[in-house]
Amino acid sequence: MKKIFVTIICVVFLLIISYKENFISDFISKKITESPNLIIKDKNKYYKNDNYLFVQNTDNFVPYSYNDLLNIIYTSINSGWDTFTFYCPSEYTSCLKDIENISKDDITLTHINNYVHPYNSFTNIKTSILESGEITIEINYLYTLDQIEKIDSEVDKIISNLITSTQTDYEKIKVIHDYIINNTKYDVERNQNKDSNYLSYIAYGPLFEHMATCNGYTDLMAIFLTKFNIKNYKIATTKESISSSSNGHIWNAVYLNNQWLHLDLTWDDPVSDDGKDYLYHKYFLIDTTTLNKVDSGKVEIEEHNFDKNYYLEFNESINELISSSVS
Repeated sequence: MKKIFVTIICVVFLLIISYKENFISDFISKKITESPNLIIKDKNKYYKNDNYLFVQNTDNFVPYSYNDLLNIIYTSINSGWDTFTFYCPSEYTSCLKDIENISKDDITLTHINNYVHPYNSFTNIKTSILESGEITIEINYLYTLDQIEKIDSEVDKIISNLITSTQTDYEKIKVIHDYIINNTKYDVERNQNKDSNYLSYIAYGPLFEHMATCNGYTDLMAIFLTKFNIKNYKIATTKESISSSSNGHIWNAVYLNNQWLHLDLTWDDPVSDDGKDYLYHKYFLIDTTTLNKVDSGKVEIEEHNFDKNYYLEFNESINELISSSVS
């Protein structure tokens, strides 16, 4: 009888301990997700204080929707943070699944990357996801500090030599557009073999080596546009959205005179069969309707078939809806 009593006491004790452990564990987990100790670092000087229809800067790092997650990721990259940790609240039941899907979606991450300053663009992002709801983003950036210093110094020299205070924004853009093209050749080798001796895929290539792929042209132009305080981002197609053998394409989106326009230096600096250098203005600050017209002809160009779900400023139906709601 005594042994049975002792056994019952032990079982009850173990049940109480187990209950307490679960209670404490649940309590801690709840506190972590509901009241996280977020560490918000300072933004670097290449942070863009611009919001777009697809992604916006945020100071609220507790997500309650898929769009909130996109904004947190955009803000982290745009701020130049190497790492950032935030937490999924218990109310957002699909948070962990959504962030997992985003972290595996290279296309969406690529498009988010196009909205930040080139110096804050990444080469890759690693996302760590814990069941407790803790999410850590680790960002590896494309440009080195040495490259940034050299590019910035040279860009400032060019602006000092070529740009005047009396020029309009349109004139400034045209001067730089022509300067880059007149001093740059397209890096055919990198395009064909995915490798070359030049850093043509970043702004360093066209600026110092005078060789560029579409990424190099676009990054360098974006740096100048930002120096001029002209709102801009990079707009791209990926190989998944093109039926041809192209790996995709990238160019500049520029906000000028209350309108978003396309600016494609790559296609204004064509690779010619006769070996001569040409400077075009076919893709210089044009709207999407004009872009489609220029792309049509004997050889229809697919590289500008961008997804308007990512670049909503060029989505006519969205803009009509915004205009009607404002009026």
